[in-house]
Amino acid sequence: MPADPLNSAGPPQRITPAGRAVVDAEQYGRVEVRRSARRRRTVSAYREGDRTIVLIPARMTADEESRWVTVMLDKLAAQEDRRILGEDQLEDRAAELSRRYLQGRARPDSVRWVTNQNARWGSCTPALGSIRLSHRLQGMPEYVIDYVLLHELAHLLVPGHGPAFWRLLDAYPRTERARGFLEGVVAAERLPYLPWLRRD
Repeated sequence: MPADPLNSAGPPQRITPAGRAVVDAEQYGRVEVRRSARRRRTVSAYREGDRTIVLIPARMTADEESRWVTVMLDKLAAQEDRRILGEDQLEDRAAELSRRYLQGRARPDSVRWVTNQNARWGSCTPALGSIRLSHRLQGMPEYVIDYVLLHELAHLLVPGHGPAFWRLLDAYPRTERARGFLEGVVAAERLPYLPWLRRD
């Protein structure tokens, strides 16, 4: 996958007199961002009635805030909707994604979850027609799982990561958002002092 920065565009915000950013966007619901000088390293989020509170260090830039708000909102949504697809459902989903985005040309012989892939999200063996998804994806937003599954399906048609491969993925409208989400996960895992959810 070519390197690219996290999506810097976040939900629209307005700053209240108290110094709190309030996000008003249909796709996110009502989100209030609270900056704290006491908060040095942690980012956290929680639901409070009909809104989501995201707590960040006061020193964060506007771009960092936008990235973390998006990551935390997606993470909360995933935790609240932990539908884990069984392997039969994964195969059905793969067939649907192939039909919708690859004209049905990618036809895997097997699609399954595995627990021995901690360094990558998915893998494909074109000669065997097998696709394996890391169990770490379970509980992530559906569009992220779909992106990884579609990525591996595309490898059944194009083994490498050249231009022809990326052209196949251009058909999926949430490619950039899914990649941004996964890059956010990787960045957070490299910073053990940034737990996903913590209330100070």
